[in-house]
Amino acid sequence: MFHRQAIRALIPRAARSIAARPIAFSARSSELLRTTAAPPSMRPFSMAAEQKISNPEMMCRQCEQTQDHYACTTVGVCGKTAETSAMQDTLMHAVKSVSLWANAAREAGATEEELHAANVWTIRAVFSTLTNVNFSEDRIAEYIQQGMAIKRDLEKLSTPETKPVGSVAEMDLLGKSFEELEEFGHTVGIPKRQEAMGDDDCFSLNEIATYGAKGACAYAAHCYQMGKMDPAIMKDIHQVFSKLASDVPDMDGLLANVLKVGDINGRVLAMLDDAHATTFGNPEPTPVKMTATEGKAILVSGHDLVDLEALLKQTEGTGVNVYTHGEMLPAHSYPGLKKYKHLVGNYGTAWQNQKFEFALFPGPIIVTTNCVLEPRRAYRERLYTMNEVGVDGVAHIGEDRDFSKVIEQAQSMKGFTRTVEPPVYHTVGFNHRAVLPLANQVIEAAKSGALSRIVLIGGCDGSQFDRNYFTELAEELPDDSLILTLGCAKNRIIRSPKLMGATLSNGMPRLLDMGQCNDSYSAVVVATELSKALGCTVNDLPLSLALSHLEQKAAAVLLTLLNLGVKNIRLGPSLPAYVTPNVLNVLVNNYNLMPTTNAQDDVKSIMAGH
Repeated sequence: MFHRQAIRALIPRAARSIAARPIAFSARSSELLRTTAAPPSMRPFSMAAEQKISNPEMMCRQCEQTQDHYACTTVGVCGKTAETSAMQDTLMHAVKSVSLWANAAREAGATEEELHAANVWTIRAVFSTLTNVNFSEDRIAEYIQQGMAIKRDLEKLSTPETKPVGSVAEMDLLGKSFEELEEFGHTVGIPKRQEAMGDDDCFSLNEIATYGAKGACAYAAHCYQMGKMDPAIMKDIHQVFSKLASDVPDMDGLLANVLKVGDINGRVLAMLDDAHATTFGNPEPTPVKMTATEGKAILVSGHDLVDLEALLKQTEGTGVNVYTHGEMLPAHSYPGLKKYKHLVGNYGTAWQNQKFEFALFPGPIIVTTNCVLEPRRAYRERLYTMNEVGVDGVAHIGEDRDFSKVIEQAQSMKGFTRTVEPPVYHTVGFNHRAVLPLANQVIEAAKSGALSRIVLIGGCDGSQFDRNYFTELAEELPDDSLILTLGCAKNRIIRSPKLMGATLSNGMPRLLDMGQCNDSYSAVVVATELSKALGCTVNDLPLSLALSHLEQKAAAVLLTLLNLGVKNIRLGPSLPAYVTPNVLNVLVNNYNLMPTTNAQDDVKSIMAGH
């Protein structure tokens, strides 16, 4: 049995093992990209047939739900306008420019204190461009102007010997109007950059690294909220974006950049895991009330636990209850948060249902991070955003985390008029610190035949019907299998009548909720330590992975798994449109990346060890 001291020691040790992992692509990867298309059975898993749309109003394909699995070309499926898309393209180009100058300043001997503003701006500006984060052109323009001012400061810290050259380094948008910023965005969007690179496979690698780096920056922004920032990680992030600033079709360099993003994200996730536990205590299995309690109410969605803590402190003694929503559900497992008695439960499901769930919630709603959707009139005036999140016309809470207006609004509303009986509970908190002490039980169950297989089902939820696949997969698995789940994809699974309260023959629960997508690191630690205990590699464990992909955090987690050499991952419902058939071929050949098909057939394959 693992002792508490050993469990605590796992964090830095596992983090070092991630950081030291070598790039996993084979030497033949670039050759494969040049010579071989994806196997016919995998082609439906890749992007749709090439479409040619002349002069699209926008070109956004960073999420899995992009229109026709090609690109959103008039308005985003998420609701993003062509104007907002162009502004975000401009902002990402500004990130590359700042990154070039940050590298130059470092080479010239700039201190971390002098680079602090650039570091913070980079991760927050990038986070604001993720799917369902920032729809406000005003706030995007503000990030652009901040970046241009930071770039000028970095120029002063550089020397003639370290000064970067080229159009990206020399761009200057300080003081430009909205129209000028939008127009610039059209000159640096996907069509123009792809044309400049002149190689679809190289550009695909550029995009994979771009979206993975976006996810890594989002996780780094969560770390910063917890008071954590690693200068070495920030140096690597700026190097990644500097590479992405080039339009040279450098196949080998771009391949290396993709895996570097995976390495960075692994280190960031380890830092975030440690920050959560250090700040709020080790998460522990905790039943969470999933039904209403009579009283005034505030709902908190997103990921940042420090925002929730600030609200809990300010609402203490006010008679207002606080509910979590979506990815905030695991907050109930932390001793430092669940000690607040007015944190009474969780409301709602995953992000895509918020237009209905928020409309029915009888109080104000705070969205701390992704995901937010364009609000309905039914709740727009009681919706508040924070941090990188932005929606034009919606109140934004500043960095002082002053929730006084939210509390006043909650007190003026009816709240829940009755307590739902009987209550329904769901247990959260199966972080690696809670799971690893069960390792001996898991191993003994596997040896005795009480446990046939461990299946990790996690990632993003979304609005498509075919995302039901992941719940169907969980329900189709035999009763002697153990299911680990995390991310918002779990929201359907944890409500399955077949799985609620299910146990293995030894009494262990069959379904273990490991937390947010931010807690993906827990799965890495559990797999790593189980492989050590059994004397095998992670790929030889009786473990299967099925990941639901949607946005850029999921892309970052996938790159981390690939960088660690993890194979045999099932990914669905489909790959995003930026993965070309030849790049897909490398992923298939090196990692046996598989598409999800149907639950019945996939369960047969999983139970056969495939």
